[in-house]
Amino acid sequence: MKCKKCDRKAAVEVRRQGLAFCPEHYLEWFEHQVTRAIKRHQMLRHRDRVLVAVSGGKDSIALWEALRRLGYNTTGLHIQLGIDGYSKRALEATHRYATERGLPLIVVDLKEAYRLTIPELAELTRRKTCSVCGLTKRYVMNRVAVEEGFDVVATGHNLDDEASVLLGNTLHWQTDALVRQGPLLPAGEKLAKRAKPLYLLTEREILAYTLLRRLPYQHEECPFAAGAKSLVYKEALNKIETMSPGTKQAFLEGYLKKIQPLLQEGLKGEAPELRACERCGYPTTGPVCAFCKTWDLALTWAKRKDLLPGATVFEAKPKLTFATKT
Repeated sequence: MKCKKCDRKAAVEVRRQGLAFCPEHYLEWFEHQVTRAIKRHQMLRHRDRVLVAVSGGKDSIALWEALRRLGYNTTGLHIQLGIDGYSKRALEATHRYATERGLPLIVVDLKEAYRLTIPELAELTRRKTCSVCGLTKRYVMNRVAVEEGFDVVATGHNLDDEASVLLGNTLHWQTDALVRQGPLLPAGEKLAKRAKPLYLLTEREILAYTLLRRLPYQHEECPFAAGAKSLVYKEALNKIETMSPGTKQAFLEGYLKKIQPLLQEGLKGEAPELRACERCGYPTTGPVCAFCKTWDLALTWAKRKDLLPGATVFEAKPKLTFATKT
């Protein structure tokens, strides 16, 4: 098989588009897809300060690399979750990437900031690990972006992620989530703009980019991901994609273009009114936001069980470590 752009042997096939590329032209195609997504939804401007949420995995590292090469002003944000050796290796990959390229990196260590790790938080609140992890990461990303003056938060969500979430929300008719799902969430009062520049690219395509660019990344999957419903939805979609390449992209883009506008129009005026959390001042629909409730409850139980010495007064503001600077 030959490259679509030249006569050299193809190294990467993009079956859903009937394309194949040599390494050089694949990298060019990949970064063009990122640019296309950014321009289509007006995600970023070159004068913006972009906070890139970097877990250390292939998606977030590839996103940071692509944005760097496209000339955006980026700073990485890594959240240390405290998941045994997995989190340590994720930080090592992130720090190595940032250091080798001279990029600024901010680290928030949850154990240092809030005295508990994600596994401890889940155990004390009796909630699923993925649930409290997602809640915490969203809050910390937003708060760091707002208080450090960033214009937008960029995350590494890919086509597989977005299609599986859409499938799950559709199967359960989560209309509130369906209305909000998309590659861009606009800014609001104490809410940073959030963008997903990789939403047009699959996990396989991102992996190929990461390998061709020889980027350091965390190879392991999170040990708590096993059994997650999102993986079931991804597997189902992958089977359909194998039989009919392009299904995932058609499913997602068809929804965004045809169905979401109808939902937004039909549910206009039904969105809950946001107010300032009584504890931290950040947006919520009730008196106290879910983040403050969850962490306050966990610290209360930790104190009762004598797991934490000293005072356990909850402070929502995270402590930042500027791991690398430029």
